[in-house]
Order: sequence, then structure tokens, then C-alpha cells
Amino acid sequence: MTKLEKLTRVSLRDAWKNEALDFTPWLAQTDNLNELSEALGLSELELVQTEYPIGDFKLDILCTDEDGHQVIIENQLEKTNHTHLGQIITYASGVGAHTVIWVAESFRPEHISALEFLNQNTTDELNFFAVEIELWRIGESPMAPSFNVICKPNGWAKSGREHARAAATATPTKQLQFKFWSGFKAFIQDKGYNLQTAEAKAQHWFNIHLGRGGFTLACTANSRVERLGIEVYIFHTDSKKKFELLESRKQEIENGLGFELDWQVLPESHACRIAFYKPNFDLENEAGWDSYYKWLGDTAQKFNDVFRPLLRTV
Repeated sequence: MTKLEKLTRVSLRDAWKNEALDFTPWLAQTDNLNELSEALGLSELELVQTEYPIGDFKLDILCTDEDGHQVIIENQLEKTNHTHLGQIITYASGVGAHTVIWVAESFRPEHISALEFLNQNTTDELNFFAVEIELWRIGESPMAPSFNVICKPNGWAKSGREHARAAATATPTKQLQFKFWSGFKAFIQDKGYNLQTAEAKAQHWFNIHLGRGGFTLACTANSRVERLGIEVYIFHTDSKKKFELLESRKQEIENGLGFELDWQVLPESHACRIAFYKPNFDLENEAGWDSYYKWLGDTAQKFNDVFRPLLRTV
């Protein structure tokens, strides 16, 4: 009979003696951030800084997601307390965070209730997660961490509430934009494109995740200048350098796509843009939306196939 070893839970302090000096640097490593974001169902996180100063305080970890939104992570090696609850709210306000992740050994019921209250009473632009971290080992094997999500936003409820609120106050153009992108998202899913889409919103662009923080693939439908577009939007902390590295491979990229691109360094902006446009777009021509969707979907797929693997090497 096969001998089976016992799965044993290990104290967090056996691996990390000090929260700031040991645990925070470990969690901030790329592989561990990726494991955390996967457990949460979030896009890949990119580290900005550990011990990020906010007034007289220091946030444990500041990251950005694929859309360039600020993500804060506050961690504890023990049961949660009121001090850290106050800190995550202070830090979220200080950096304008879209996502707040509180990692701890265990959560008091009162703090779970507080996070659920915040998720239920804030917009879909602000989301709170509670994550318990555990350490396990089998026999004498190395210790292995486990992230257990115990509180997360009810995305469907928040999204529905925000959409209803937006519909009640939006201009006719904004309402048409939301309808256009909602239709495009459904088209992408129905036609089987291999694209990781964001949520449809009442704006002239629609984001597609490229798998790398600081970069997004934006589909644009600009009714003012009457054109469609696909662009790699670079908002990385070192965006100009990343743009230069990509531009140095311009010929390779354009050969892969099959057409020339508009390389926009945007000297007056922190960001950069690499774009391709199609003229003669009319947002009010709903009969032509399927043809617009096909051009956007086909072109976005080409961009995704060329840039997604390339960005991991930049």
C-alpha cells in the first residue's frame, strides 16, 4: 500500500519573522504577485514600490493592473485589527486606488463585514478583497503558501447598479457608446476571438488586456473625428523607455501585423501610443456596426498576437 504523508499547517512566523523585512519583500516578488492575482481573478499586477510613502505612513505594496489603475496591498502576519482597516482606507484615498487587497493570517468577522459593506456601497471603480494566507507542508517538504479569498466584490451587482445609474444620467452619445461597446464585447465572445476584454463603458474606447502591467490594447471609436482605431497604449512608469525598445523592433512588428503603424511618443505626456486607424466611422449608423466590429476584432487580434508575447521580453 502506498504510504501517504500528513498535510501539516505551519505558522507564518516560521517562514517570515518580520512583516516589513521578510513578508512584504516576499509577497512583492513577481511570481508571488502573479499567484495572488490569479487567486483573486485579477489581471497581472506590476510592482510599483514597497513601503510606498503616503503622508506620515507607508503602504506595504503599491502595484498597477493592466489598465494602469492603482492597486494597494496591505499585509499582516496575524489576525486583522482596526488599525489596518483604517490604514487601507487611508491608503486607498491617498493613491486613488481602484483595488484594495488586505492579506492576513485570519480575519475577524467584524472586518469581513466592514469590507462587504464597502463593496456594497461604493462604485464599481473601487473594490475590496480579503485574503487569508496559510503555509502548509507535507512531511519534511518545503513550506508552500496558499491564498484563500474570503471576501470579494459582488461584481455583477455593483456593475448593474452603476450601469443603471449611468443610463439615467448619460447623454445620448454616451448611451450610444455604451450600447456600441456592449455589442462589441458580445461580438468578440460570439465569434471566438482570443481576446481578454474589459467591461463596456460609455466612452470612446474599449480596453483589451495584453498580459503586462503598464500596457493596454485600446479599441477606439471616435465619433468626433469619424474614425476607428486600435492602439497599444503605454502608461508604464518608464513608458518612454519601453516605447523606444518597441520602436527599435518596428520593422519586425509591422511585418508581423502586415501594415505600417503610427508611432506616437507624445512628448507632452507621460504615456505613449502605437496606433492604426480606419476612417469613415459613423457611430449613429447602427446598421454598419457589425462591419465595424469585424474590423476592430480582426485588427485587435493581430495586435494581440504580435504584441502580447513581445511585451514579456521588453
